[in-house]
Amino acid sequence: MWNKQSRSIFVLVLVYLTSVNGGAIQLTSSNIDSILSSHEVVFINFYANWCRFSQMLDPIYNELADKVAREFPQHGLIAIGKVDCDAENAIALKYHVNKYPTLKLYRHGVMTKREYRGARQADAFMDFLKKQVETSITKLASPSDLYTLDSKKRYIVGHFDDENSENYKTFIKVAGLLRDECSFVASTNKDDFKNERPSNDVVYYRPLQALNEKETYYTGLIDQQESLLTWSREKCVPLVREITFANAEELTDEGLPFLILFHKADDHDSVVAFEREVAKQLMSERSSVNCLHADGAQFLHPLQHLGKSLNDLPLLAIDSFKHMFLFPDINEMSKDGKLLQFVKDLHSEKLHRDFHNPPPPTQQQPTTTVPSVGESGDSKSKHIPKTSSDASASANQFLKHGADPSVPPESVFVRLSPNRQRYSFRDEL
Repeated sequence: MWNKQSRSIFVLVLVYLTSVNGGAIQLTSSNIDSILSSHEVVFINFYANWCRFSQMLDPIYNELADKVAREFPQHGLIAIGKVDCDAENAIALKYHVNKYPTLKLYRHGVMTKREYRGARQADAFMDFLKKQVETSITKLASPSDLYTLDSKKRYIVGHFDDENSENYKTFIKVAGLLRDECSFVASTNKDDFKNERPSNDVVYYRPLQALNEKETYYTGLIDQQESLLTWSREKCVPLVREITFANAEELTDEGLPFLILFHKADDHDSVVAFEREVAKQLMSERSSVNCLHADGAQFLHPLQHLGKSLNDLPLLAIDSFKHMFLFPDINEMSKDGKLLQFVKDLHSEKLHRDFHNPPPPTQQQPTTTVPSVGESGDSKSKHIPKTSSDASASANQFLKHGADPSVPPESVFVRLSPNRQRYSFRDEL
């Protein structure tokens, strides 16, 4: 059994040999934990040798590793690693890798939520990594800075004795892990901020101004990273996320049906009302449906599939990656648990059955459904098919696609899932 010192020496030797020989660190079950724990940032390429996209990326990725070694020579800052998923299947399963190449970022040993989905070029990778080592905390110079914070953002605010405290160091780590989900601001001058912190160090959540919620104070130990991270994530990650063409692939890759509020860009009230009802009715369904909102002007094609236009906004719909289902009346969203029942009817396949076998007119449920192209009638798959991406097209191509009234239109958002022009999928072999 190795002690901590032995593991540290092993990691130093491994990193040194890699820097001498060049290229990314080959990660295995015997060294991955040591590499993750000994570096602030670790960027990992999960690949398969039989995958042509992995083969194309390999020399570029090794070039990246050499550039990082030159530009960031500080020990423990950035490591560039790669995992052969066929040889290290346990690692691939642990980190839910099902397509190749998958590029994931780890910070202080913790996997960040978002995969890297940008350009697969050494310069693009470098730009991405440079941003990852920038500070994720905005320093407050005076209490008046609190009044100039963006009212449309969520903030985690911390007031600390000084920059050398363990509390502040933990705050920095948590801010780095959640840099894509929330904004972090902090003061480290207790004399100037004595009115903001009546006693010891303090951390609190400041919500969006439009939500009219009160600030919530963290009551745990600030130097406990896991506890502070869990609390901050619960506060930062909204129940209802915005979907755009920039994040649509990421959201579809999560594999959950979409419950989407389509609204006009300046209609913030509908979004707030939807968030309120999701919090009230759908907390038990968070693991089975993605609650989202979208600017209807950006997603005109889904509206056309539903026979709607911008003049009909706001409206609610489900895209199950098989069908689209229209919520009958958004004004009824808050009544009698109707939103919850709408989601339950999706998972019980009632919406699907009612489409294929509608009840008599006197019993007709007021739900509009739109089928997908190629629907065979088999509705057992509730989630997005991970390997049915041949139909994927770019957003611009998709928006230009005209609907043929004689052919049932296919699911809209399935077209924005990870496609075979960039990935190979695990079950192709």
